[in-house]
Amino acid sequence: MLDADFWRDKRVFLTGHTGFKGGWTARWLHMMGASIHGYSLAPESAPNLFDLAGIADICASSTIADIRDRGRLQSAIFAAEPDVVLHYAAQPLVVRGYLEPAETFDINVMGSVHLLEAVRRLGSRTVCIMVTSDKCYENPNDGVPLPETAAMGGADPYSASKGAAEIAIASWIRSFMSASSGPVVASVRAGNVIGGGDWAAKRLLPDAMRAFSCARPLEIRNPLATRPWQHVLEPVSGYLRLAETLAADRPIARHFNFGPDPDQIIPVHEVADIACTQWGDGARWVASDDRQDWEEGRELVLDISRAARDLGWRPRLSTSKAVQWTIDWSRVFLDAPGNLPGVCDAQIRAYRRD
Repeated sequence: MLDADFWRDKRVFLTGHTGFKGGWTARWLHMMGASIHGYSLAPESAPNLFDLAGIADICASSTIADIRDRGRLQSAIFAAEPDVVLHYAAQPLVVRGYLEPAETFDINVMGSVHLLEAVRRLGSRTVCIMVTSDKCYENPNDGVPLPETAAMGGADPYSASKGAAEIAIASWIRSFMSASSGPVVASVRAGNVIGGGDWAAKRLLPDAMRAFSCARPLEIRNPLATRPWQHVLEPVSGYLRLAETLAADRPIARHFNFGPDPDQIIPVHEVADIACTQWGDGARWVASDDRQDWEEGRELVLDISRAARDLGWRPRLSTSKAVQWTIDWSRVFLDAPGNLPGVCDAQIRAYRRD
């Protein structure tokens, strides 16, 4: 598990701190005593985790700006003088990638390049974790777990942008960041995270929480598709553990997958069944009649053996427990939203104990 002493008083530059995964990361870092310097666009939804979990209150600084604004980004990261950089800021949705393909590439690829260039110019031994996606791989849809050495690809614009970002990251590592005295960079790949505070459209659990809270059936597009479901705290714990390991100058790989155990990789309809049962109150799902005009991968499985071997990291929560924690959080949001910062912290503490 994580070393709280390592993070105490560490200066962390966190892009995407107004988002779902960024918000949970900020709360965990705050609990360990880190000084958080956020950089992100304003939250896209209302309500949002940034406001409900009090993220602004726990940041030493919070810059609301675009990752594509190279000058603003460089000024912010120079001012923060970070020990660790966590890069989450991205266009994170497959659907939006089809609707806004050029913007998706601009944000996900050039945003990553701007961040890498800013880190390179710091000149210090900064640890930088670049977050991409499990969809960065050329996915053959055969259910075979994909290792970190699998080919980058992606049929849809979002996935292709993440594969392209990985290629850029690998290039910067080999070309500019291999010296022992400069920044040390690694990329991490995870996806299909669930948890309280995600209001993104076209995602299973957020759609379920919206439907169930209004006593409507959940509509599902692809009931038989499988995904590496995991609670948001699972990959976040991996990212932070990797940062600790890199800071210790251990000679390890620079690309890591974080996902669930193989027996927890289940189809959409089984996750929906779990959510319906745990929510109760007659919750149910139906197959959607709204046929989409884009393709999604049918099967996506990650090989997480490298993280287990090199970092001692393993997932801790079953899919059922991850769904239950999401529902518990959502119930508090409906009944007593002022308690949500405490709920986030309680779930983080429970995760560390499990």
